[in-house]
Amino acid sequence: MASVVASDGALLYAEAHGTGIPVLLSCGLCTTHENWRPQVEPWVAAGLRVILWDYRGHGRSQAPRDPAAYTMQQVVDDLGRVLAWGAGEQPAVVGGLSFGGLASLHFALAQPQRVRALLLIDTGPGFKNPDAQARWEVQVERTAAFLETRGCQAFVESKAAATAIGLRPELPAAQAAARAIAAQDPAGLALFARRIAGVAPAVIDQLAAIEIPALVVVGEKDEPYLRAAEVLASRLPKAESVRIPRAGHVVNLEEPAAFDAAVLGFLGRLPPPAT
Repeated sequence: MASVVASDGALLYAEAHGTGIPVLLSCGLCTTHENWRPQVEPWVAAGLRVILWDYRGHGRSQAPRDPAAYTMQQVVDDLGRVLAWGAGEQPAVVGGLSFGGLASLHFALAQPQRVRALLLIDTGPGFKNPDAQARWEVQVERTAAFLETRGCQAFVESKAAATAIGLRPELPAAQAAARAIAAQDPAGLALFARRIAGVAPAVIDQLAAIEIPALVVVGEKDEPYLRAAEVLASRLPKAESVRIPRAGHVVNLEEPAAFDAAVLGFLGRLPPPAT
């Protein structure tokens, strides 16, 4: 475990496990690194170095109170610093779920030389249509207001649980993720939601420029993201795609065996890194 210092001095929580190909995983909005805990043991056993972290305002990372500290450019820079801490100069597999996937796309566009492959899980390229973007911002504002008025414990007990800990909340891993979500600072989450997630620039017109292998994963029950997964798979030049049966939005918690098999199979087919 470590505290990685961001460019503005904020401390970012990070942890790394194992050796081998580095894989950095970013979480969905309002969740924490604990959402990835089920992947650590099997992926390390498969020869990977698994790097987990929390965005600013999330989990165990600091939550600056200055709204100007929350931008997508800052998230990309934060991700790069965590990657440098966990992988040094070695190109890494970079990926995430939902917002984490979009952040990974932004990072791959900004620093392609540092990305060996992408894992894009129940995510999309952002909204090009102004009406769709407006609806998304309204939804994010509702989430931010809920967090500010009712707190994180109520959030994870609400209908938002389906997209935070999945459709099987009785699972031990989902319960551990829920406890970590409930312990967060709602003010930091609300700032991140409004200033970053709600207004995140779309990258749909830039997907063709991402010429690295990508795995697009979506749960078959995650209806809001089925079309987004199709767009990613069709527009990324070197994409593979898979739908996980019986899974909703949080595929790695709901169906970890199927999810791990899909990802590890993909990583096993990667070409050797350029020398």
